[in-house]
Amino acid sequence: MSQPAPLPEVYLARHGETAWTITRQHTGHSDIPLTPAGEDEARSLGERLAEGRFDFVATSPLIRARRTASLAGFPTAIELPDLMEWNYGDFDGLTTAQIKAHQDDWLVFRDGCPGGESAAAAADRADRLVKLLREKKGKSLVFSHGHFLRLLAARWLGLPPLAGRCFVLDTTSLSVLGYEHSLEQPVIRLWNDFGRLHS
Repeated sequence: MSQPAPLPEVYLARHGETAWTITRQHTGHSDIPLTPAGEDEARSLGERLAEGRFDFVATSPLIRARRTASLAGFPTAIELPDLMEWNYGDFDGLTTAQIKAHQDDWLVFRDGCPGGESAAAAADRADRLVKLLREKKGKSLVFSHGHFLRLLAARWLGLPPLAGRCFVLDTTSLSVLGYEHSLEQPVIRLWNDFGRLHS
């Protein structure tokens, strides 16, 4: 009896360090480059991914994600605007403490951002990506951003956008979305990992 084909997997890579990740400023559509340490992180990410074979590779168009993809060994990754970070609007460049000084109970996954993107609009982007990625066979790899990848994971599982607050992602961490026994059972197979991955 032949073995069933392996179930598809989606690898999520967060970009490397930037000046604003150090200061914990919200970096939405501001096109902040990687720091030298962030470039080193991206190269190390490439070493972790080196033994993987990916059938589809895509990146956010923002420079911190594109540069991470390139340094990790995927310079021809397809740019997908839906992989961009949350549009923080008036909150772009602010820290959480600065935002909460004006709106104490603010949660991006519930409240969105004034002058930027609502939680519903960001979830619509995530849902489009879930649909696209579920149509892919084999292994997919996407380079994106912290808040958006957390939202994508929530929507992969069929959870409301607010559930994204439960998932934390560090720079150049790897996570894997997949399935348990069938395509009807989406799961998180790996989260916020820094170990070496094997094909």
